[in-house]
Amino acid sequence: MKSLVVYSSRTGNTRKVAEAVAEALPGCSLHPVEEAPDPRGFDLVAVGYWVDKGMPDAGAQKYMERISGCNVALFGTLGAWPHSDHAAQCKVQGEALLDGPERGNRVLGTFLCQGRVDPAIVAMMQKMAGDAHPMTEERRARLEEAARHPDAEDCRMARETFAAFARTLCGRQCAASVQENI
Repeated sequence: MKSLVVYSSRTGNTRKVAEAVAEALPGCSLHPVEEAPDPRGFDLVAVGYWVDKGMPDAGAQKYMERISGCNVALFGTLGAWPHSDHAAQCKVQGEALLDGPERGNRVLGTFLCQGRVDPAIVAMMQKMAGDAHPMTEERRARLEEAARHPDAEDCRMARETFAAFARTLCGRQCAASVQENI
């Protein structure tokens, strides 16, 4: 199985998850989005991003525009709780960028985990949001928790998720190889 992992990372969070994903995939090639090759010819293309306003960041989106006719799965980091309604909506919106009959992709799913939010973005959000999104104790606690991620458990879960995606694609012939990598 020939796999490609492409990631966009602002603070290093998504790169860390990309490295965990790459560990789980046999025959994997790992690249930052700025240096990523053409996605054609890979059995699985994994694209990682940091969530920006509920969507994959602009760099990841630009790369995603190049993907058609591929088996693809997404992973991302965000400051929100990974099992929140907001995170679920982020998954839907990211997958929608790759889905549709005109694209010809098979979207396998998305893995999201928390990640540290760039302090510059937090400051900008506070300045712009005003009364709409004040810095409440709940928000402060969520951002403090996000700063501790991705952690070893997040990386383990990313490896398991992508190993399952790979097994879905390759069946028994490479299941042992995938299992060895996680």
